[in-house]
Amino acid sequence: MEHIHGTYNLQLVILSYIIASVASYAALDLAGRVSLTSGRARHWWVACGAISMGLGIWSMHFVGMLAFVLPMHVSYSTDQVILSVLLAIAASGVALDFAGRQSNKISTLVIAGLLMTTGITSMHYVGMAAMSITVTYKPVLVSLSILIAAAASFAALWLMFYFNRRDSKRDWVYKIGSGFIMGLGITGMHYTGMAAAHFHQAAVIPESLSRQMEAEVLAYLITAGSFITIGLTILGNFINQRMSQKDQRIRENEQWYQALYHNHSDAIVSVDREGIIKGINAVVTTITGYPEKRVIDRPINQIIEQISVECSSNDNARTWDNQELQQRHYIAKMRNTRNEILDLSIAVIPVIIDENHVGSHILIKDITEETQAQENIRHQALHDPLTGLPNRRKLDEVLASTIQVCEQKQHKFAVMVMDIDRFKMINDSLGHSIGDIFLKEVSNRIVTIIEASHPEAMSNVTLARMGGDEFTMVVTGEQANELQVVHLAEQIVQAIQQPYRLKENDFYVTASIGIAMYPEHGVGTDALIKHADSAMYEVKKNGKNGYQFYTAQLDSELYERIELEGYLRKALERNEMVLYYQPQIRTEDSQMIGVEALIRWQHPIKGLLAPDVFIPLAEETGMIYEIGNWTLREACQQMKLWHASGGPLIPVSVNLSSQQFHQSNLVEQVKNALTETGLEAKYLELEITESMMMDAAVSTAILNELSALGVKISLDDFGTGYSSLSYLKHFPIHKLKIDRSFVTDITESHSDQAIVATIISMAQNLKMEVIAEGIETKGQLDILMQNDCREIQGYYFSRPLPASEVENIFFVPLRLLGERNTVFHSV
Repeated sequence: MEHIHGTYNLQLVILSYIIASVASYAALDLAGRVSLTSGRARHWWVACGAISMGLGIWSMHFVGMLAFVLPMHVSYSTDQVILSVLLAIAASGVALDFAGRQSNKISTLVIAGLLMTTGITSMHYVGMAAMSITVTYKPVLVSLSILIAAAASFAALWLMFYFNRRDSKRDWVYKIGSGFIMGLGITGMHYTGMAAAHFHQAAVIPESLSRQMEAEVLAYLITAGSFITIGLTILGNFINQRMSQKDQRIRENEQWYQALYHNHSDAIVSVDREGIIKGINAVVTTITGYPEKRVIDRPINQIIEQISVECSSNDNARTWDNQELQQRHYIAKMRNTRNEILDLSIAVIPVIIDENHVGSHILIKDITEETQAQENIRHQALHDPLTGLPNRRKLDEVLASTIQVCEQKQHKFAVMVMDIDRFKMINDSLGHSIGDIFLKEVSNRIVTIIEASHPEAMSNVTLARMGGDEFTMVVTGEQANELQVVHLAEQIVQAIQQPYRLKENDFYVTASIGIAMYPEHGVGTDALIKHADSAMYEVKKNGKNGYQFYTAQLDSELYERIELEGYLRKALERNEMVLYYQPQIRTEDSQMIGVEALIRWQHPIKGLLAPDVFIPLAEETGMIYEIGNWTLREACQQMKLWHASGGPLIPVSVNLSSQQFHQSNLVEQVKNALTETGLEAKYLELEITESMMMDAAVSTAILNELSALGVKISLDDFGTGYSSLSYLKHFPIHKLKIDRSFVTDITESHSDQAIVATIISMAQNLKMEVIAEGIETKGQLDILMQNDCREIQGYYFSRPLPASEVENIFFVPLRLLGERNTVFHSV
């Protein structure tokens, strides 16, 4: 056979490369589409892509063969041409199927690459065999073409797998570049295979070539078919990609909506225009207790009735959908399947599609905790945190509404202001925590009395704590007549004076109640409170432990009290306070053994005022500290002056108030007074009361410090308090003072005589001094002396006198007597 040499048509060579590159680009683009589909759609895309890619590769092959021009007529076997096309399609199918898989195992890539290499190589050499001439091959170049086919196959598979997992706006640029590279590999394999072939003129044409196709016709068909097929493939993929992107956006938007719908913190119920429930989220079940299957496709009104929704808004809350296109909001209550009452905030949001109102979304928010928190805040704002009773602000609201109702109906009601007598003593001596416990007990007793007074009393009586130990009651209805009010006040007074068990001891207090009636005693809130307050202070002034209705006369007394307070605040500054001294006498020889300092106020208008007029006011306003410290220094200074003037060397007794006793710097104040005046501590005697020793730990520490200074401690008003006699054992007390209340009727009362005798005997057995105060008659003195009372104090010997009179009446004669005795002994 004669070896035939041919030439290449450069235009067809370039065309073959373009076909290979376009086919490669289409394959890369299809790989991404295959990876995004599954099921039948995936099989369809693999099949269509394999046909398009296979035809492209095959077209490049045959266009490349047509580019090789031989000096003879060459035709092709139809059967083998069809077989080569099928091999190209099979190889392309393997590539696309691998690219669409999720697995990236090396073994899978190797198998797919080998199959694709086999398909492309077989396609090429089967196509060469379809030529109507004899072809022989150079083994080396054939092997090289197979290697190039393998390299192109593996590169194509890797690029397909790479691009179907990228999502970038610039992927098309990378795909075009990769297409050119893949096209170069495919054409390189083809032309290497062509270079391996030697063409020979056959002597006899085989019978198998009888069904032949002309080269010119085949060239036209291949070129046109390739571009049409690839173009349709790329266009179809582009259109499908756009539609898929649109579908993807729709799916994403729907997923966004579904995520919001199903994960929203509020319950969402979707209803159509007829009120039929079309959808709910999980929170609906959480709030109502009803699962989705029990409410879907049912009228919402039926569900509303079952869960007992009651709307507090003015609108009809059960009209959940109408022609209105505005949002509507409601506040409602409902009972869920667990029988819990919930507070709800409901918003009805219309759904508009193409300007048509098709239904509504009903957003339901459980605001039970929020509502309860608001109620708690309001309750705290209007109620006393200690007792839970209404506070002053709430009382003002109650009074305002009560006045409005009673004005319209011409009814009367009562305002009762109550103050606990001696509460400050408990609070100061036992501490604020015990004081709080005491106030709770007081409020409980009052509430118990109110509840027991009438079955409906609690609805007719409002009890409020105004602060401290002050309570106020508003009494309406049947309890508002004077007789019922008096009965209620008497019961409260009686209940309050019962003993209180605090720190393992019984304590006794009393209550002072002032009453103002509407409209007789005022028609406004301020007037009624003010007048009830005036009546309460009148009770305190008259001995406490009782009640009193307001009278017009109390206004002037209240004004005087306010005026007195104004003057009192400037009394020390104006040097209006003076000390009087009452001698203390020894009964056996009528000698003075001491004096008690008693404060007086030289009022610029009212004249000389006794301590019972202004001391309670000073304690209430806190001025007692300044007045008490002044009294202490003044008494020490006067006694030091008397000592320096020749005596006698006797002590001075100074009363301490409860507040003064419990001030943190009491010991320091006493020490400073002694240091500044130069008085020796043994000549200072401090008088305290039993009420100051309620907190034993605190009192013991204070008294021990005072005693360590050398100061004497006297227990004043002994026998009138409610403290334990163990105080006499544990506290450093040097003297007991028998209260005047036991001395006043001692000549007539055997009980008083027995009490006085017992106190004197007990004091002597405890090695304590004892002194009786309030001695006004010879008969009282005789009985005390019969019971061996050795020290007395009272008007029988001397009333309290200014310092100058004490000196002239008592001290000067003693000094003169002392001088005579000195002269007599000298003679």
